[in-house]
Amino acid sequence: MNVTMSMRPMSVALLYPGDRAARDRSDPSESRFAALFASFAAAGVAAQPAIFNDDFADEVAAQLLGVDAVLVWCNPIEGGRRRDKLDLILRDVARAGVLVSTHPDAILRLGTKDVLVDVRDLAFGSDTVRVESLEQLAAGLPDRLRAGARVLKQYRGHSGIGVWRVERVEGSPLLRVRHAQRGSEEERIDLPALLQRMAPYFEPTNGGHMIDQAWQPRLVDGMVRAYLVEDRVTGFGHQAINALYPAQPGQPAPVPGPRLYHDAHLSQFQTLKRLLETQWVDQLRERVGLTRDQLPLLWDCDFMFGEPASGQDDRYVLCEINVSSVSPFPPSCIEPLVRAVKSRLAARGA
Repeated sequence: MNVTMSMRPMSVALLYPGDRAARDRSDPSESRFAALFASFAAAGVAAQPAIFNDDFADEVAAQLLGVDAVLVWCNPIEGGRRRDKLDLILRDVARAGVLVSTHPDAILRLGTKDVLVDVRDLAFGSDTVRVESLEQLAAGLPDRLRAGARVLKQYRGHSGIGVWRVERVEGSPLLRVRHAQRGSEEERIDLPALLQRMAPYFEPTNGGHMIDQAWQPRLVDGMVRAYLVEDRVTGFGHQAINALYPAQPGQPAPVPGPRLYHDAHLSQFQTLKRLLETQWVDQLRERVGLTRDQLPLLWDCDFMFGEPASGQDDRYVLCEINVSSVSPFPPSCIEPLVRAVKSRLAARGA
């Protein structure tokens, strides 16, 4: 057993963005993770805030080298800045022996829109195409639109940024286009104008490609988010009115409603829970090349309702996977997360 670890409490840093003043205070009680800090303390784990900003990145890096594990909450873009510097730091501290979740390499396999292409032939997949260039989008999108609306998604993002619903206007060269970012309204533009809008997503710094997924008409039935700790479902979130919810004719799109949080025992989604825990998580990690120990300690999967086969239960279609900054989450996730951290650290010290 690791002698150093056996002589002191396990230690974990909770990393999330903030400014210099917030870092100087480093007050767990003022963070959105106050309940998680308290749970770690009750379990005998020394938890500390690791408030991050590029402006004092070296200071945070030194802090992380002094803990056993770091749990990370940082979006792909925070305050207009990409998390490239943070990912370099996380890779360095992981090489030094610190448990990092979610590791940047796991994010690249699981937490980008590319995963929708990786699983398109699985039970929870859908008609999805990786588009490598603006020219390829111009050549292929019109044919795909003849079969129905499509959703164009930038390679990596959050909060609906870079996600666009596109549909033909019958008898017209125009397209109905709507951005999923909150507050966006539907527009009618032609294909050249759409391509101009999409061009930035094909820049190398933005991933150099897009994902084109078939629209799911049952989005009107809402979206369900399954929260997982490793390979176990620990809670659900259900949002009835969400981004890209269709508007009534002549009306603006409705404002997204709240996501309602539930524990893992919610009867409505027990079929989804069973499928994830007995089949889908294993299929997913094998498809993207992750072992169980490389799974994020806390992550979530967003599912839309698909059209079920005759006589079958609801079909669930993967919309995206969130691993970079999973917050908020149901309180039911806290105790399993603390146990999982302790278990992984104990295994490392054995």
